[in-house]
Amino acid sequence: MVRGKDGRLTAYAAVEGAVLRWTEKQPGGPDWSGPETIPAPGNDPHVCIAQGADGYVHLVGLRRTRGDGGRPVTEVVYALQYQSGLAVRSWETVGNPFPDDPEAAARIGPPSAVVDATGSLHVFVSDPGGGVRHRAQVASGKWNRWADLGGLRITGRVSPALLDDGLMELLAPTPQHLMRWTQPGAGVKFTRAPDVPAAPEPASLSRVATGPGRLTHLWHDRGDRTVRAWRAAAGDEPADPVPLGDAGGSGPIALLRTRVDGHDCTVMVRRDDATGRPAIAAYPTEEESLGASWTPTGEPCLGAPALAPDARGRVVVAAFATDGSLRVARQKAEPGLALDAWTAV
Repeated sequence: MVRGKDGRLTAYAAVEGAVLRWTEKQPGGPDWSGPETIPAPGNDPHVCIAQGADGYVHLVGLRRTRGDGGRPVTEVVYALQYQSGLAVRSWETVGNPFPDDPEAAARIGPPSAVVDATGSLHVFVSDPGGGVRHRAQVASGKWNRWADLGGLRITGRVSPALLDDGLMELLAPTPQHLMRWTQPGAGVKFTRAPDVPAAPEPASLSRVATGPGRLTHLWHDRGDRTVRAWRAAAGDEPADPVPLGDAGGSGPIALLRTRVDGHDCTVMVRRDDATGRPAIAAYPTEEESLGASWTPTGEPCLGAPALAPDARGRVVVAAFATDGSLRVARQKAEPGLALDAWTAV
C-alpha cells in the first residue's frame, strides 16, 4: 500500500495473470474504488511495489511465457503508474541475467526493486547459484547490464533499500546469516559489508529509515518466529539483533515511522501465528531495548498486512480477509494508536 502525490492511498494484490488495485476515492478516505484489474499475462502471483520521490509507482514482477518453438522464456518485467487511479502503462521487460540458458533463467528468485534518488529503477534477483544479480535503469530509460554482486546460499527474497542520503543498502538471507551490501558513494558499485549474525525467515525482511543515513532492518527469526531488529553500528562494528516482543509471526513486517502523541515512533504490523490476525505494535524509534507489545486486531487475514499514512497523517492498516476481500482500519482521532473498526472495501 502506498500514498500517491495527491494524498490518496492505493493497495495492490498480485493474482494469477493480473494485479488487482484499490484506490481511495478522495484523500483521507473513507471510500475506495476497485478492485480494478491490471492484466499481467504470464506473471507469477507476486508483485514488488517500488515508489520514487516523484510519486510514480513501479510494479515489478516475473513473467513466464513461451518463445519460438515452445522455448520457455522467463523475464523480469515492470509497469509504471504515474498517478493514483490512472491507467498503468504496459509491462516492459527488464530481462534476465541468463538470456541464453532457459533452465537457469527459470530458477531466478522473485524480483525486488527500489527507486534511487534520481528516479531510476534498480532490480535485484537471487540466481540459481545462491548469489545476487542487479540491473539498473539509467536516466535515458535504458538499462545497464546485469551485475553479479556475488553471494552464496541465499534462500529468500533480496531486500534493497534507499537511505535518506541517496545511497542504497542490500540484505539477503542465508541459512547462517544475512549477507549485506552497501554503496560507498552515489553512483558507485555495491560492495560487500560484514555479515549480520541472524537466521531470518527467508521472506520476512523489511526495513525503515530511522535516522540520517541509517536503516533499521526487521524480520521474523527462523527459530522462534519472533521479530528481530538490527541496525548497523558506527563504523560497521558488529551488532546483534534485538528481539521485539515474544509472540510468533509470519511474513514480512509492515513498517512506518511516524509521530504518536508527539513522539517519534516506529509502527509495525504483521500476521500473528497464533490467531492468523493482523497484530500491531509500536516503540520509540531506535529504542528497541524498550521492547514492544503486539496486539491482534481485526479478523484472520491472508498474507501480510500493509501499513501507510493517509492524507491526514493517520496510520492506516490494510489486510485481506480469508474471503479475499480487502479490509481497512484507520487510527482513531484520540491519543495513542487505537484503530477504528475494520471496514470491508
